[in-house]
Amino acid sequence: MTPPLDRTAVLGDDSLRGRRFAVAHTEVVDAWLAELYAEVVGDRSGCALVATGGHGRNELTPGSDLDLLLLHDGRLDPDTAQKLWYPIWDTGMKLGHSFRTRPETLQLATNDLATATALLSVRCLAGDAAAVDELGEAARAQWAKGAKRSLVELADAVDARHESAGEVAFALEPDLKEGRGGLRDVQAIGWALAALPGLDIVDPDRLAERYDVLLAARVELHRATGRAVDRLLLQDQDEVARRLGLDDADVLMARVAGAARTIAWESDEAWFEIRRQLGASRFRRGDKRIDLGHGVELVGGRVELADGTRPEADSVLRVATAAARRRARIGRATLEWLRDAPDLPDPWPAEARDLFVELLGCGHDAVSVIESLDHADLWLRLVPEWAPNRSRPQRNAYHRFTVDRHLLEATANAAALVERVGRPDLLLLGTLLHDIGKGYPGDHAIVGRDLAADVCRRIGLSATDTAVVQTLVEHHLLLPDVATRRDLDDPVTVRSVAAHAGNSLTLELLWALTEADSIATGTAAWGSWKEGLVAALVERARHVLDGGDVTEVAATVPHTATQRDLVARCTEDGQVALSVDGDRLTVVAPDRHALFSRVAAVLALNGLDVTEASARSEGTVAIDEFRVQSAFGTDIAWTKVERDLGRALRGRLAIEPRLAERARSYRRTRLTARTLDPSVRVLNEASADSTVVEVVGPDSIGLLYRLTRALADLDLDIRSAKVATMGNDVVDAFYVRTAEGAKVDDPDDLAEIRAALLHALLVQPV
Repeated sequence: MTPPLDRTAVLGDDSLRGRRFAVAHTEVVDAWLAELYAEVVGDRSGCALVATGGHGRNELTPGSDLDLLLLHDGRLDPDTAQKLWYPIWDTGMKLGHSFRTRPETLQLATNDLATATALLSVRCLAGDAAAVDELGEAARAQWAKGAKRSLVELADAVDARHESAGEVAFALEPDLKEGRGGLRDVQAIGWALAALPGLDIVDPDRLAERYDVLLAARVELHRATGRAVDRLLLQDQDEVARRLGLDDADVLMARVAGAARTIAWESDEAWFEIRRQLGASRFRRGDKRIDLGHGVELVGGRVELADGTRPEADSVLRVATAAARRRARIGRATLEWLRDAPDLPDPWPAEARDLFVELLGCGHDAVSVIESLDHADLWLRLVPEWAPNRSRPQRNAYHRFTVDRHLLEATANAAALVERVGRPDLLLLGTLLHDIGKGYPGDHAIVGRDLAADVCRRIGLSATDTAVVQTLVEHHLLLPDVATRRDLDDPVTVRSVAAHAGNSLTLELLWALTEADSIATGTAAWGSWKEGLVAALVERARHVLDGGDVTEVAATVPHTATQRDLVARCTEDGQVALSVDGDRLTVVAPDRHALFSRVAAVLALNGLDVTEASARSEGTVAIDEFRVQSAFGTDIAWTKVERDLGRALRGRLAIEPRLAERARSYRRTRLTARTLDPSVRVLNEASADSTVVEVVGPDSIGLLYRLTRALADLDLDIRSAKVATMGNDVVDAFYVRTAEGAKVDDPDDLAEIRAALLHALLVQPV
């Protein structure tokens, strides 16, 4: 009887990593399968156990499926196959299995892409090796014969996979296997070469090296999680890095991104050329040469330097701009020739600077072009300050891209907003450089300001325009931070923003940059709530910059029709008035002690995470607004929320014990991405009549209740509040006054505020 499969030794051998592990692991599994085959099937001619796909390539990771074919000549009983499969199922490994003759297998491969590609990597595990060799040869011949149809189908499948799985190089949590730049892309190129072996489209050695980087990460991901997962989640990145002997997850993700960038570029190049050669009408661009001037031509969907053209100093910019405008790729040979182009003079001539701005203005069509320049190390010749940001991860749940890709995406977004500003060129340059300092030590906004000065001087920008770009870089977070953390009714807030902007032109540029940056950051970074706050802030600051009186605009936030109705009802009968609109709750109630904290508690008890909130008092009523999302991804049971809220405001809800019970029964998954360091800042200069308390740190169940309760326990009145949740972190600001309506200025009292809020922030409920 065959002994059970024992993978303990190979799975536990930490010295085996990447391909070495995959080969060793495959050998262990293969040996066991051979024993099992011998016991169940025996020595029969015309039969064999065949490994296909990844198993056939000797790439079994800890969580890989076994892709097996029991090949037979028509004389094998199907019950025998079942006897072979059952012991494999008992191991707990996933099994993709089939029981077919060679004709049946080849017939299926004619109409099933997955089968056809799997058969390109067949390997005999046991039985008739000659029969397996014949199957492999026939499958490869059939694949090559139907190359045009097969490759068009495969090309479409590659596009669909990229759309579904996203990027590997630039994503926060990449899919190592299916994403653009992942393992499957290298495999797909191999399948394409099997159909068209004459294609000279890739560097096999370079691809193999990058492939092994991703394979090593996938092996350790399976080991770390104990599951067959391919998406490298934030909470797993530190452990995978440790297992690979890397310093930290930043090093791991930079290595993954670097490998995936090369794979993605080679894949894009390969499929562009394959489609062109196949001549499918929807891909064909024609091979007619179109003269674009200055020795640049459009040929077959690629921008090329014309034969005999000697690259000039501005040739890189001319070729890149032409490619972005025409939505074309830059020819591989041209990228190589451009390496020999002389450097641009310092400073650049105006024509070169105009080309650079024109390239940025091409929006999202410029992103792939700039990536091609970066692949050939040509982008760094234009912006050498870019280097530390290449493939630099931003390991937090707020950002979705690496630093370099974020800058390009933000610039592409800015290109769509140029009609809103008086100086589109400064908007594009400021957006391109706004996070350039992230690759350097120190405050990235301050460091970036100085780097931006170097870039602007080199490209020949005037001193006045350079100063504007520097302001955009240094203060690119000004509008979103102030809008979400400060009281827009406070004259100090409006005057501060106006002073930092300096003039209306810079203010409108900052506004457009804020939108472009936020959209590129991620879905949590921009929405109608934040957009409205920023717009209101800009309107008020512009009024001041145009010579208006701050008191004319910083008086009160205009009520919506719903708010006016709620205020009227509350004022008339003195009762709580509520309104629900989608994911938003508005509460208008007679102003009372701890009102805000009680509403926050009820939301937490109902499994609702507060993503944004604001509070303000007007006369004798308080207006609290909350935007929430269900922690369970379900519809919000607003009826129950309203019922619980009524009980809480009447003092008929045991808030503390119920929150403690909820915290015990529900533990949210914490990500290992960088969180904001816990801190409490008390600012008396940020408001004319209130003390501003800013709390930053990790979110937790009932945190908003604990913070606001702590303020209430100190007998502080919350005049207004701004609450924002960013991934796993909160940035909350509270405008508070003493019971007498004054600022808090006693040093001992300020120390107590810090101590109470830090305790609420750091001590988890039990």
